[in-house]
Amino acid sequence: MLPGTVRVGCKFCDKLFLRDTRHHNETLKLGHNWYCSRLCSYEYRKTGREIVCENGICKKRFYRALNDILNHNYCSTSCAATVNNQKYPKRFPLKRSCKECGREFRSRKSKYCSNKCGWSALHNNRGHIAAKYTSEEIQETIKKLAEKLGRSPSRRELGNISYAAIRSFGSWNKAIEIAGLTPNRSHDHRMYKRTKTKATDGHLCDSVSEAIIDN
Repeated sequence: MLPGTVRVGCKFCDKLFLRDTRHHNETLKLGHNWYCSRLCSYEYRKTGREIVCENGICKKRFYRALNDILNHNYCSTSCAATVNNQKYPKRFPLKRSCKECGREFRSRKSKYCSNKCGWSALHNNRGHIAAKYTSEEIQETIKKLAEKLGRSPSRRELGNISYAAIRSFGSWNKAIEIAGLTPNRSHDHRMYKRTKTKATDGHLCDSVSEAIIDN
């Protein structure tokens, strides 16, 4: 034993180790215990106990403080969700059939299994709308609406028929030009600048969209 040291025993594991005389006296004065390592100090101060996860598949042993021990204890939220989903199944089935491809998938709200199927269904729907109208009927509809508004109509004002117009003529502006009208575009053809027009109440508007809101 080295001079100036005292042999003491660990409070947790009873292992003997050397302690400096000054620290030994101070520890006795304060009424503290001796530990050979931080791990022994941590283990001795534990106030909880080791319990077993209630998930029958897991059965993992884990430590929990006494204040945190509940009627049902699980080692993780995943184990808790697994048990609760078995005990209390959802009212609505998780599995659905995609309305576009028919493949089964898990969802509560979506009608399609992927964005690809969603866009495909939208495209097919627009195709069905376009098939209902001939190019002559589309031109006649555009002209009648232009006469009613006193200007070239915008795409949103034509509703679903605008999809048929785009499929038939290639673009909305081409459909307007074939109908003998001028597209709602500025002289420099910049898309973010629109031609000025008047609303039905006589107000001057900077764009057709503004005129629609005014009306």
